[in-house]
Amino acid sequence: MGKSRCPGLCFSFLKLTSSFRKCPLSKKSLIIASACVVYLLFAFSRVGYYQQRRDRRIYKVKNRNTRGLYNLDVGDALQDSLDLQTGASFVVPTRSNVVYITLRSKRLKPSNIRGTIRPKLRKKLRRTKSADSAFTQSQRAALEPDAGQIKHNLARRISSGETRDVEYRTLDITHRFHINERIASYSSIRIYSQKAPPWLSAHDVETMRFLADAKVLRVKEVSHGDSPSFLMFEGDTGGLVTNPNHTKSDVLCGGRCGVISSPVDTTEVFAFHLDRVLGLNRTLPAVSRKFSFLHGGQSCPVVSWDASLYPEGLVAGWSTVKLTWGEYQNALKQRCWLKNTSPKPDSGCSTVHHYEWSKLALFDFLLQIHDRLDQSCCGFRPRQEDSCVEFGRHAECGDPSFIKLTNVIHRRHDPRRLVFTNNKAFFDRNEDNLDFRLLDGIKEFPEEAVLVLRSMRLREKLLQSLFLDQTYWESQGGRQGIDKLIDVIERRARVLLTYINAHGIRVTGMNA
Repeated sequence: MGKSRCPGLCFSFLKLTSSFRKCPLSKKSLIIASACVVYLLFAFSRVGYYQQRRDRRIYKVKNRNTRGLYNLDVGDALQDSLDLQTGASFVVPTRSNVVYITLRSKRLKPSNIRGTIRPKLRKKLRRTKSADSAFTQSQRAALEPDAGQIKHNLARRISSGETRDVEYRTLDITHRFHINERIASYSSIRIYSQKAPPWLSAHDVETMRFLADAKVLRVKEVSHGDSPSFLMFEGDTGGLVTNPNHTKSDVLCGGRCGVISSPVDTTEVFAFHLDRVLGLNRTLPAVSRKFSFLHGGQSCPVVSWDASLYPEGLVAGWSTVKLTWGEYQNALKQRCWLKNTSPKPDSGCSTVHHYEWSKLALFDFLLQIHDRLDQSCCGFRPRQEDSCVEFGRHAECGDPSFIKLTNVIHRRHDPRRLVFTNNKAFFDRNEDNLDFRLLDGIKEFPEEAVLVLRSMRLREKLLQSLFLDQTYWESQGGRQGIDKLIDVIERRARVLLTYINAHGIRVTGMNA
């Protein structure tokens, strides 16, 4: 049966081919075109069918992999939407141990920082001592506690002999304004992974959480001598045991405190994170925080209070290294305390280790902080509104050897290491007007910091670090505003690396 069917099929096929050959050319073309159309329709239908099956299979796999891992409630969703508007893209897991930040490798076009930073705000906020108070007269009258308590506190501090010229007012905000500055349901220091970035120590993270979230017990307005007054708040430690030696020696802060700065001084927060990313570890922890009773609820930088910076009490002021520019340059040549070698008595060395000047110069150059090494603005073209021009210090540049260094501070128990305080950075200074005087006399730079600048990962690390401080992140306009600030630092880092190569400056480890 099978053998008879095969010749029949062959005969039919031969008959069709012979009739096809005899057809006119127009009919042949029409038959071929029809066959092609039928074949294409069949092929497209099969492709669509297999594509639909593949999409369905992928959807099932996704559902199977993600079911039970992420379960966002309404509060988390709202919080995520706020962060997504600022430019951060991440997923919040229920286990709170993962954070995803979308990082772009390189910005295509640097932003114009002059459109975002207005340094003239500093001039507007510069006031005399009588007017340099964060509270108005009506607010102060409402915030003052009982007169008996003030007299008792002042009598106790005056009898100790340490606060003879120090005045302070304890402002009882919690009772007068019914403000409950306590820890919120979520912390403004957002750490979703199991541990913070490696450049932040456990003490840094714990101090940041205290400054950002601690309940405010009292606020003090402190003034001493001719220095401008400042606000300091004492927070609830939550039962944590503080250092008894530190508490005994600190008459202003009975527990743990933070210094509240003006809203225009947010560069303190950026300087803290840059210092930790570079591995210098010379700044005090700083965060941004909003106080409903202060500055109209604007975010203010809060810096950790460290009483060890005042070895003889607040009256004597900072533990400052007193050097002129000429003495400073001579100390750089002497390479003081290098290799733990004690300098000669007539060498002119200070108590500061030689490597500390290199770290200070690198840090100040990236942020263009001139108040320490170049208070008279001799290394760049200042503006009329800059303090060095307003107070006439710029005229001293004719003989710079006798210009004094300022704000060079160390702790009382560690005179070899510096502490970088009052970090008033300037992001609006172009590359053609940078202060290279900050680098004069420097022959070495810290290896760890230079490696970060060369690794092309400075932006990534700064984004990861600054992202932890949610209040600061949002106050700067989210990801877009932070990128503008990092643009400036990256350009200055390229200038610094070029300077290092051009002048043959050594890069060495400075762990001492």
